[in-house]
Amino acid sequence: MNRIVLIGNGFDLAHGLKTSYADFIDWYWNEWGERLRSGKNILEEDHFCSFNLNKSVPAAGWYLVWPYCVKMNPARPWTNKELVDIAKGHQELCTYKNKSDFFEKICDHLRRKKWVDIEDIFYVFLKKSFVPKHINDDLEFLKNKLIEYLSTLEEAAFNSLIRKQILEPISQKDIAIGSKDKWKEVMKDRLNYDKSKWEYLIEGYILNRENPHYSYHSVEYFKKIYGLDIINGEVDESICPTFRLPDNIMLLNFNYTNTSDLYLPKADKFTINHIHGSLSKPESVIFGYGDERDDEYEVLMKKNDNEYLRHIKSFRYLEASNYRNLLSFIESAPYQVCIMGHSCGLSDRTLLATLFEHPNCVSIKPYYHKKDDGTDNYRVLVQNIARNFSDPRMMRDRVVRKDRCEALGCHL
Repeated sequence: MNRIVLIGNGFDLAHGLKTSYADFIDWYWNEWGERLRSGKNILEEDHFCSFNLNKSVPAAGWYLVWPYCVKMNPARPWTNKELVDIAKGHQELCTYKNKSDFFEKICDHLRRKKWVDIEDIFYVFLKKSFVPKHINDDLEFLKNKLIEYLSTLEEAAFNSLIRKQILEPISQKDIAIGSKDKWKEVMKDRLNYDKSKWEYLIEGYILNRENPHYSYHSVEYFKKIYGLDIINGEVDESICPTFRLPDNIMLLNFNYTNTSDLYLPKADKFTINHIHGSLSKPESVIFGYGDERDDEYEVLMKKNDNEYLRHIKSFRYLEASNYRNLLSFIESAPYQVCIMGHSCGLSDRTLLATLFEHPNCVSIKPYYHKKDDGTDNYRVLVQNIARNFSDPRMMRDRVVRKDRCEALGCHL
């Protein structure tokens, strides 16, 4: 039995990386602040906006904006973001022009709700657009700026507890009722494993003294004492965790960072699939929308204009081997899905539905985010997972109940 771990942005956030869209947009405006401090052109602009010095301001450059701030309040330590806000709001200084309704919507959403899903907003604009090239060019520019921003972040520090969660044995208690027969078949097969098969399975799991002692000898003793009770699930799972180790683990990384690369041992059974590309290969980055079940998706298809499909993820998946490698993995054997930091939102519904509804999927275990006030996002996460199912009963069977789950990087 295998395991797929969905790695989303919450995984990077759990490592202290500032990878949220809010962090990214703050960086973008901070960069503009630096540009206005040092710029020497009357007109400073990019794809999204422009700042044009008024004729009454000497053409010596934007360094004049900073003294303007000091004049307003000499004692205040003005930030780059505040400098930009002043340049936007004072017509006697310069003329500010917003060149993208899409980007303005993103910023407005952040102001009102303190969070934003850029891919969702993109899809709303795409569906309403009569000239899709404009919104696609906007997203392309934003994607390139996001790559630039993420490339400035330091690498994350390793978290031993997260690796323990990734590598932990699969529990029979987490298996869907409708998949119990698959579990029994796996247990039957393992009763017949010879020494070489057990040693291959155990390879890579023995990392340090903190891990359970996985060994062929413990398995043989376990089989001798409990026999067929193992198949029927009548044995305390803590006695021989070796028996429940995943055969193979794939980290399905939806992020562009390499944080996930810290966690898998060097062995053939462990793979990392950067399904949306990586910063090391900017041309591989997939940024867009992926919900072919949306009622209006078929409308876009019927427009007979490929520009509407430029940033639809399904088509980008065909440009690399990552998606096909994922399909091969889920077809090969029953698997458990663990969710670590992925919101399971609609922008990835096509791919997630393929994983969650596949006959070989026997369990979906969310690792939720525990907030500082003691609350968590388990319920919201499960609600998002449900939107990726066409059969609600299957969802309720496969998703692991909350008392069997735990916070990412935090044992109960």
